[in-house]
Amino acid sequence: MTQNLLSIKDLNVTFTGSRVVQALHGVNLELAAGQTLGLLGESGSGKSVTLRTLLRLNPPRSSRVEGSIQVAGEDVLALQGRALARYRGATVSMVFQESGLAFDPVYTIGQQMVEMIRAHDGVDKAAATARALQMLERVQIPQARRRMDAYAHELSGGMRQRAMIALALCCSPKLLLADEPTTALDATVQIQILLLLRELQRELGMAVIFVTHDIGAAVEISDRLAVMYAGRIVEQGSVADVLASPFHPYTRGLMASTISAGMRGKPLAAIAGSPPDLAHLPAGCAFAARCQHASAVCLAQVPSLSAQGPHQAACWHPQTGPGVTREAALALP
Repeated sequence: MTQNLLSIKDLNVTFTGSRVVQALHGVNLELAAGQTLGLLGESGSGKSVTLRTLLRLNPPRSSRVEGSIQVAGEDVLALQGRALARYRGATVSMVFQESGLAFDPVYTIGQQMVEMIRAHDGVDKAAATARALQMLERVQIPQARRRMDAYAHELSGGMRQRAMIALALCCSPKLLLADEPTTALDATVQIQILLLLRELQRELGMAVIFVTHDIGAAVEISDRLAVMYAGRIVEQGSVADVLASPFHPYTRGLMASTISAGMRGKPLAAIAGSPPDLAHLPAGCAFAARCQHASAVCLAQVPSLSAQGPHQAACWHPQTGPGVTREAALALP
């Protein structure tokens, strides 16, 4: 049996302040070394909070984390000081959603990469510079030596995203967190970044959690899919199983509401209603108010994530029927 690189058990995250918001509810995820997990869901579903919690980036004074996170045998929630600093970058690294904001604007790309390499690996400046240059070349940045001396604002969106990936991979992490890395890029550059991530993941043998709301992008790069809604995992399984037979009405709604070829002139099957306020979640299933199959039990009790055929779904009335093929999902823009 393959040992999991990542194991998240019963993870709850609550933010406090002017109001109390529980952003994650009992999240359970597992990921083996070399696997890629696509994390799907609307904005506010808890995807980015999950990644930030894995890196311990939530403000400690205004957040409460309960549960268990194990990465490469380490108890992440128990790490402190230098051990936590080593964990960030060497064990787990992150490609942030806005590369323009992730880089420090007053230092060059090369300076930031060299600093990270030296901090984690203790090599001299010359060795760190050589490795930084090698990583920029590896992510296919043209004229990589010149780009070492460039500031983030001097790069195009696509090149800046490639530089962000190079920075994240400088110290050969075991797990890469990619938070919507193709947001705000044009379609051609999006495809290039996805293919690059997939190539690097296979070449380096690292595990990847890829956060997106784009089903086509998730299918392009992922081995498994997990669908989040209102801070909970509502469906998860292999890409083939979830695509072929999505059980949760929310998963089916996501697939149906995505634009695909041949839809010109046809109405878009959007999911009715809006996501719930996380500070005032209903007593039962959070999706019940938007679901045409909801019953009294849905309004009263939260369904647990349980086996539904070959994968898992959290639904009192799991739907059956064909989903979409992998080829159709890859054709989505």
